[in-house]
Amino acid sequence: MADDRLKPCPESPNCVSSLASADEHRIAPMGYGGDRATARLRLLAVLSQFENAEIIEDTERYLHVTVTSALLRFIDDVTFFFDDEKELIQMRSASRSGYYDFGANRRRLEGIRQLYEQQ
Repeated sequence: MADDRLKPCPESPNCVSSLASADEHRIAPMGYGGDRATARLRLLAVLSQFENAEIIEDTERYLHVTVTSALLRFIDDVTFFFDDEKELIQMRSASRSGYYDFGANRRRLEGIRQLYEQQ
């Protein structure tokens, strides 16, 4: 979905999104202040550090990445949208299967945020 709205989270607790209104699904977006192209390259550099991540779609304003868990080979969808008006990277991470993720999607996005901010 390459527009300014990431897919909404389902009712299940295995999804987080910076656009979610429910506290259990909400996560803060990442700021990028300034140049989107530089922010995009920075994010791509962070994502390249994840061996189990594969970029599925990459446009100027949107990234869709799949992350496969090492042990059980579950696939999660991770999406990012560059909101130029607010200079924010909106983000979402959700499990394709199962009901609980035991916080894996939230930890993933917070880890990406931490690496991004260190760049």
